[in-house]
Amino acid sequence: MGKEFIVTVFGSSRPKEGDADYEEARVLGRDLARHGFKSCSGGYGGVMEAVSRGAKEAGGRTYGVTAEFFKTAKLNAWIDVEVRAKTWEERLFELIRRADAFVACKGGTGTLVELAVVWEMLNKSVMTGKPFAVLGDFWQPVLDRVREVELGHPAPWGEANGRLVYVATSPGDVASHLTAKLKQT
Repeated sequence: MGKEFIVTVFGSSRPKEGDADYEEARVLGRDLARHGFKSCSGGYGGVMEAVSRGAKEAGGRTYGVTAEFFKTAKLNAWIDVEVRAKTWEERLFELIRRADAFVACKGGTGTLVELAVVWEMLNKSVMTGKPFAVLGDFWQPVLDRVREVELGHPAPWGEANGRLVYVATSPGDVASHLTAKLKQT
């Protein structure tokens, strides 16, 4: 690919080693590293830990963006570079600022906010040229419902002119899709 790209991965802090969601995120981290990507996450546990761990297992480099707001959360052991923010909002926008591409894994309200903010920034062209994928079909109902509004009326916004969020079937599909998209830039 030439330039090294950073992929920010969003996902739940809840999965533990051995859980299907943890292991899928671990494979995602490995696949991203094998495609030459650096991984960035929120730096804590669950999907964030798993993607960082997988990236390190494949020889990749990892970033973790943490926040003083999360007083009891601990940085996971697979982060090379910690970036510290004060608030959760600053943390979110630092995760977005650092990224060349994004992936949303299965998650709760925090991941939903991350998905929505990135999607809206792409939709309104606040940022352009940054591919976004969701892993698996977990977010498909949300995407479909929002697209009913976005595609139901003529508009100048991005989603009305083409799908801004790719639904990937596997970690390998995510890595291949992001590689193809970023090679075009």
